[in-house]
Amino acid sequence: MLKSKIGILLRTSKYRREHIQKELGVSANTLSNWSTGKTYPTMDKGYLLARLLEVNIEDLYEWIEEEK
Repeated sequence: MLKSKIGILLRTSKYRREHIQKELGVSANTLSNWSTGKTYPTMDKGYLLARLLEVNIEDLYEWIEEEK
């Protein structure tokens, strides 16, 4: 299962959410949904977000094994 780490990265970012929204061209609602893992950014937005946050795109997510 894929888990978003975007919320954690946004809370520790040097940028305000408004700046990130403007840079990515997304709404506050979209950024909020990414933060909570309700939705995920497209690959192009994920790449831009990772660059803005100065992390690798792989750092935006965590893979959690599901129990069988």
